[in-house]
Amino acid sequence: MIEMFDERIVEAGRLPLFGFFVAFMITFVLTRVNVRLIRSNVRWFRNVTAGDVHIHHVVFGVVLMLAGGVGSLAVPEASVGFSLAAAVVFGMGSALVLDEFALILHLSDVYWTEKGRASVDAVFVAIAVTGLLLLGIHPLSYAGFGFDPGTGSLTRLYVASLAVNLVLAVVTLLKGKIWTGLIGLFVPALLVIGAVRVARPASPWSRWRYDDASRRYQRAVRREETYRRPLIRGKIWVQEFIAGRHDLIPPELLQRRTEAAERARRRRLARAQRRAEARAERNGASPAQRKASAWAERRAETRARRAVMSRTRGRATSRMRTRAASRRRARSPKAEEEPPSGRRTRAGASGGTP
Repeated sequence: MIEMFDERIVEAGRLPLFGFFVAFMITFVLTRVNVRLIRSNVRWFRNVTAGDVHIHHVVFGVVLMLAGGVGSLAVPEASVGFSLAAAVVFGMGSALVLDEFALILHLSDVYWTEKGRASVDAVFVAIAVTGLLLLGIHPLSYAGFGFDPGTGSLTRLYVASLAVNLVLAVVTLLKGKIWTGLIGLFVPALLVIGAVRVARPASPWSRWRYDDASRRYQRAVRREETYRRPLIRGKIWVQEFIAGRHDLIPPELLQRRTEAAERARRRRLARAQRRAEARAERNGASPAQRKASAWAERRAETRARRAVMSRTRGRATSRMRTRAASRRRARSPKAEEEPPSGRRTRAGASGGTP
């Protein structure tokens, strides 16, 4: 085992990559254990906060990635120990960042929601790619050809194969086969299989080229229900086994979150009140005068609102009375036959004919 490690890792120059891989996996596991203990409201595990700000561990991950990346560039090339230490620090930071990949993607705290599973998918992709690199499988080179020993330039065969593989990878990804396209960059045979087989029903390729009544679309739906759905359920089970169940926040944490929001609201109101009092003191007013002026302003506003409401109500009442009177006159059968009584009285008083 030690001889194989020396041959495959140390002599091949992959020791920093191995350190990155191990540090990445250990940090991810410890981070998930820590956040699950915090979620379970264990006494000795708490979130890192600075006042009202919850500092997510992606912040520490960015700092560690910056330190590891700059350190790997600053150390001499012959220093394997320093390169290994920088790779370990970079792996720790990468695990912390990818563990909250969904938070960066959605720009909101979706860690314990269904959207938070994107973080676990990103971690799985990173582990798979790093593992393939440790095995000596590279996406941009092949054993036997790649660079011309004489000129140091890329051979024509390598350029042609690279172009074909990239086209097949794009077709595979458009067909909705993400894992097949990513791993196919390392194993080109998977790209051929993914590009030839039918696309997934919800993929862009299916929307562009398949009709709902076509045989290809029906076959894609059958394969989705027969093979893809069980794999998705298995993947979700593995994700929840490693990272914990999503959409299952305990009532204690919900209550604590509500109480924290209420405390933050009260602090904001207290700060606003203190600022208002400070402005009033700078203006030279006493507390009694400030209270009297505030009371007078409130009474004036109340009176103004009541006056506006009374005027509006009076106008509405008068309009309603006018409309009701006009409707009564329109319904009356004598309105058109008999003149108004006032005119008859005036006519009779002047001696006219009745």
